[in-house]
Amino acid sequence: MHITVNWPPDGDEDTKARLVDEEAARAKVLAEAGVIERLWRIPGRWANVGVWRADDATRLHEAISSLPLYPWLSVRVVPLARHPSDPVAWGGREAAG
Repeated sequence: MHITVNWPPDGDEDTKARLVDEEAARAKVLAEAGVIERLWRIPGRWANVGVWRADDATRLHEAISSLPLYPWLSVRVVPLARHPSDPVAWGGREAAG
């Protein structure tokens, strides 16, 4: 999943700071629940790429829309399935950091 935050340039800085803190707390809850498996920052942008897990599209939408910054997010979901030649699947190497 690719997420970009589109905070308005004239947005309130105190609100932004509060939402960033709330976003981090919510991401931790989702990670502990196994929904967010991995996250990587995209340098130079307020954006990230992550691996999320959900039983179906409805559950995924519920998780994404539970994020405090959701009203300002652009989200692109790329469904993934296991690949039989994935080196991690056959023990060829560890998952990328």
